[in-house]
Amino acid sequence: MDFLHIDDLTVDALAEVVHLASKVRMDPAAARNVLSGRSVGIFFQKPSTRTRVSAELASAQLGAIPVVLGQQEVGLGTREAVKDVAGVLDRYLDVIAMRVFNHTDLVEVARHADAPVINLLSDVEHPCQALADLQTITEHVRSPAATVAYIGDGNNVAHSLMLGATMLGMRMRIATPPGYEPSDEYVSKARFHGPVLVTNDPAEAVKGADVVYTDVWASMGQEAEAKERERAFAPYRVDLKLFDRAGADAVFMHCLPAHRGSEVTDDVVDHPRSVVLDQAENRLHSFKALLLHLFE
Repeated sequence: MDFLHIDDLTVDALAEVVHLASKVRMDPAAARNVLSGRSVGIFFQKPSTRTRVSAELASAQLGAIPVVLGQQEVGLGTREAVKDVAGVLDRYLDVIAMRVFNHTDLVEVARHADAPVINLLSDVEHPCQALADLQTITEHVRSPAATVAYIGDGNNVAHSLMLGATMLGMRMRIATPPGYEPSDEYVSKARFHGPVLVTNDPAEAVKGADVVYTDVWASMGQEAEAKERERAFAPYRVDLKLFDRAGADAVFMHCLPAHRGSEVTDDVVDHPRSVVLDQAENRLHSFKALLLHLFE
């Protein structure tokens, strides 16, 4: 199977992968070298710290051979047609994991490769991030029906988190500036599984929440919109006043990198109830769990 969208996993499979990720975190030695002899291609059009380190290290610790590739040598869609790249990599690799600008490139690779294709990030979804996010929430929030408040851009991270959270029985609230809401398609899919509030009022979204989550205002490829977005998103900055509206035991989450002073203030990122480093670490464990699921 491919993992291009968070709901490429069934509800039961998603719960199993998230649970397995926590087990792997507690006992990493139990899965060491179980994928010996396998190969995992890790391709980047967009640079990354967490994705690069977690995917490469997860593959190696499971005994697989990680093969890291960049756009400069591959030339996906420029030097070589996407379907030709897919066909060649499929002959070499047992898994093809890709971080791309355009989701359509992932779909094209999956169409022409028999090996599982993993979405490491696209303009539509970031499902591997959502796996780590859901693992982190289940490890820090006791209630299985946690309320997750996402403040900021209704982007790829919001799409995967919203859908994955409702699949696991959580309640989702999303506050964005007008015109930056998540896509209607993803809101509809998420509401099939559970309650989703979409609002332009960050205080309404955060009130009493178990989790407060934010992301950068302008992602890679949106640099030309940065000034406009800064003006639109300024009222959506997660500061201590906003965070204090959440539940007394609420945790703060951010997929990183954080632009301190923009979407979030220092006193929230560094708050005792900030779990951003656990969240980053869980990229490693959740990617291991995903690979184990794909090969079971």
